[in-house]
Amino acid sequence: MTRPFPADITVFERGWLSSNNILLQGEQAVLIDSGYVTHAAQTVALVEEALHGQALSLLINTHLHSDHCGGNAALQQRYPTLRTEVPAGEASAVAMWDQGALSYRATGQQCPRFRAQGTVTGQTERQLGDRRWEVHAAPGHDPHSVMLFEPESRTLISADALWEHGFGVVFPELIGEPSFAEVAATLDHIERLDPQWVVPGHGRVFSDVGTALSTARRRLDGMVRDPVKHARHAFKVLIKFKLLEQQRMSTAQWAEWRDATPYFKAIHTRFFSARALESLSEELLDELIGSGAARREGDSLLNV
Repeated sequence: MTRPFPADITVFERGWLSSNNILLQGEQAVLIDSGYVTHAAQTVALVEEALHGQALSLLINTHLHSDHCGGNAALQQRYPTLRTEVPAGEASAVAMWDQGALSYRATGQQCPRFRAQGTVTGQTERQLGDRRWEVHAAPGHDPHSVMLFEPESRTLISADALWEHGFGVVFPELIGEPSFAEVAATLDHIERLDPQWVVPGHGRVFSDVGTALSTARRRLDGMVRDPVKHARHAFKVLIKFKLLEQQRMSTAQWAEWRDATPYFKAIHTRFFSARALESLSEELLDELIGSGAARREGDSLLNV
């Protein structure tokens, strides 16, 4: 029998520019992930409305991609006593604010500087809200990512390790760090946990976990067979993310951003060195336009 989704877990479903935010309510209020910087004011407003005057005590980031932690600084400003915890492997990069190590420079994305007072580590247990949660390592999409699992309700906060129809881009693979096997191992780990509810980093909460795992494994098999296809997909994801952020860019702004974004150069060098970067990027942009995900209007590119 499928039990109802826990009433003390509030999910702010945010779309694709911002990750979902998960509020765990109880004696102390805990937020998992904070969205992208351009939505930071909305994140603060959503949390304030849900808490009805209660302070937010703890903020945990499942990983530090910009769409999961871009609201950290705004929440820290709103709640001065807020404790923020990040995956242990990225704590030193946060302390030094190394934007290269944190991927923001590499992806051409934004994240205001924030502070971290502690770390979250896999294979541990934590009291969060009124429930006891297990923390599980979830490498693949990001080597430091974690998931949270609550055994009583069998609720899994999966971040970008599992969505209803796939999972996040496997970024380490793009720079020559083999990670497809880690994605497979994380999917196997999710299957062993046997969650009833999955709260993904993007998209709606879902309960048909078996179908989601099958879909994810098919997609992973395709990436393993054709890494170049995965690289093309990643290139288009980065373009679409920027269009979601900016909504409108001139072709000159687009070219300037493309040429200044190290991930594009890395993908180009590793997978497409026989082609000019400008030609490749225009082809992939045209594919996005052809699919209806973007459009041209005179000298501008628009998000759709």
